[in-house]
Amino acid sequence: MTLPLIVDPEVIMPRLGDDGLVVVDVGKQALFSQAHIPGARFLDYGHLVANSGRTHGLLPDRRHLEALFSSLGIGTETRVVACDDEGGGKAARLVWTLHCAGHDKASLLNGGLHAWLNEGFPHTPATGAVEPARFEYRENPDPVISGEEILHRIDDARLQLLDARSLAEYNGEQRFSMRAGHIPGAIHYEWTRPLDMQRNLRLRDEETLQHELSDLGFDREKEIGCYCQTHHRSSLPWVVLKHLGYTQVKGYPGSWSDWGNRSNYPAETI
Repeated sequence: MTLPLIVDPEVIMPRLGDDGLVVVDVGKQALFSQAHIPGARFLDYGHLVANSGRTHGLLPDRRHLEALFSSLGIGTETRVVACDDEGGGKAARLVWTLHCAGHDKASLLNGGLHAWLNEGFPHTPATGAVEPARFEYRENPDPVISGEEILHRIDDARLQLLDARSLAEYNGEQRFSMRAGHIPGAIHYEWTRPLDMQRNLRLRDEETLQHELSDLGFDREKEIGCYCQTHHRSSLPWVVLKHLGYTQVKGYPGSWSDWGNRSNYPAETI
């Protein structure tokens, strides 16, 4: 089964129940217990990330991810469709994590549960038993950039940085780490900006997004490192950029909770 990186509800709906397709809901458990996509499996977002001291949103280790994805019924050939109830940040983090584990058969549901529920697609409160599969972790370093690499390449013109946090966080007016501000040279692009608030949080049209990103200075010939506070919110721009044809897009696990808690790493404020 072949699906695009971002897939619309009307494409998925007739395929529900197909062998080899698994829908994973990374939204709130309370909502999942009331209404979810038929056959969807619930994933608590906390199991998708690891923490170390003040640094949050790290990649869990291989053993943890193999057990987690196997328990969700995700095998080597499984096509995963990820959704959430917040606009796509958590679901995109799942897609990114699967890519890091060498599993590129993963898609983001366009509009997530906002589009699915508000547009009348079928839903249910019922849950069934999940048959475990065998997930094999095959490390893929391409979607990942570390703080150490960014520091080493801080003056490298071939690397651009996308800061997906709020403008107040970017400017240094709001702080959730030891230090405020942003990584020097980073371009601000808030994670919700690609979403169409009038269309149930589906993406705005691709031509508009392409022009917007180009006007901000993003270059598809360069590497782009996406970060936020933990690489939760910035996972959505990572997916969007990949969807739009940017081939060298990376995510920074830990993000500002890592960078902003290191006194020897440079920071800018406005």
